[in-house]
Amino acid sequence: MAMIYVLNGPNLNLLGKRQPDIYGHDTLEDVERLCREVAGPAGHEIKLFQSNWEGQIVDWIHEAREAAAGIVINPAALTHTSVAVLDALNAFEGPVIEIHISNVHKRESFRHHSYVSLRADGVIAGCGIEGYALATKRVCTLLG
Repeated sequence: MAMIYVLNGPNLNLLGKRQPDIYGHDTLEDVERLCREVAGPAGHEIKLFQSNWEGQIVDWIHEAREAAAGIVINPAALTHTSVAVLDALNAFEGPVIEIHISNVHKRESFRHHSYVSLRADGVIAGCGIEGYALATKRVCTLLG
């Protein structure tokens, strides 16, 4: 049974409360449930994390090098700014799927660039929290 880390960046602790017109009413607890529903039958476990601090996200990616076989990551605002997250992901050998709840390509132009995409094995955007289930399924497939 392999471990999959589901990493969430800044402000996702407010999921379901912050800008529900963009991000919906679902919470991180709903995200975790969805990911477990996908990973469990495939024989994998989920460990979900959220932090508003870039360094904490980097530390969890480093931890994943020893503890996880794959990563699903919604870096949130760090998507567009963090070379540190990209560098940490480049040191991780397993599959990485980037996820965004909203369709970032229909939003402000600064959201169109992703440092994380330079490392990601796939990107899912605009599918709401269902994107997490899709990302988890893809990691499970890549893990075999």
